[in-house]
Amino acid sequence: MIADAQITFLPSSDLERSRAFYEDVLGLDMVVDQGTCHIFRAAPAAFVATCERGEVSPANGVIATFVVDDVDGWCARIVATLGVDAIERGPEHSEQYGIYHAFLHDPDGHLLEIQRFDDPDWAEGPS
Repeated sequence: MIADAQITFLPSSDLERSRAFYEDVLGLDMVVDQGTCHIFRAAPAAFVATCERGEVSPANGVIATFVVDDVDGWCARIVATLGVDAIERGPEHSEQYGIYHAFLHDPDGHLLEIQRFDDPDWAEGPS
């Protein structure tokens, strides 16, 4: 069974600050404004949403990953907007996972990863 779409909901302590980050820094389009939740398109059928929830503690070990062709371009955009300290690690290659990637945090401390798989056919699964 395969879903029609996927949404990752992230709690936010400041919805407007989160909107500015996901729209202005990452360049995602808001597709639904539910008042206390904003849903942004990350890919044709994948979305990330921020929902106002007061005080927020990021989930330990959870990573929201954006798979892109141009990791360096995304990182350059983030650095141009937020400064060099915005990228916490990378971009760098991981032999272990067969990816090129970088890490940063959103305004609420949620860990985000920008990555490209070495294998362009990664989503096809094993042969």
